[in-house]
Amino acid sequence: VQLQASGRGLVQAGGSLRLSCEASGSVLKINNMYWYRQAPGKQRDLVASETSDGRTNYADSVKGRFTISRDNAKNAAYLQMNSLKPEDTAVYYCNADITRSLLPRTTRNYWGQGTLVTVST
Repeated sequence: VQLQASGRGLVQAGGSLRLSCEASGSVLKINNMYWYRQAPGKQRDLVASETSDGRTNYADSVKGRFTISRDNAKNAAYLQMNSLKPEDTAVYYCNADITRSLLPRTTRNYWGQGTLVTVST
């Protein structure tokens, strides 16, 4: 199982960007999905999460601006980022609890590679 993130880019303050994260391989089900970010010199922080039953949660710093969503048919998740600010500049990581389709059907946590988002003034 692999998670592939995409959507890196440079955007001006006030602009929008959508990040995608797609799971491939022996995926039966994506359970909880998370987006983290890590700014230079700082720790990795949780930005948004969505449970398998659709409950979402956001960091205070992004509430009202970011939206997490998923497409279960595509084994994909998205992070729509609007009204971007320079302080949103960071490497963004997707993370998910995935149940394998192969036996044994274990569930474990997977990380995607980071994707860089740069917001200019």
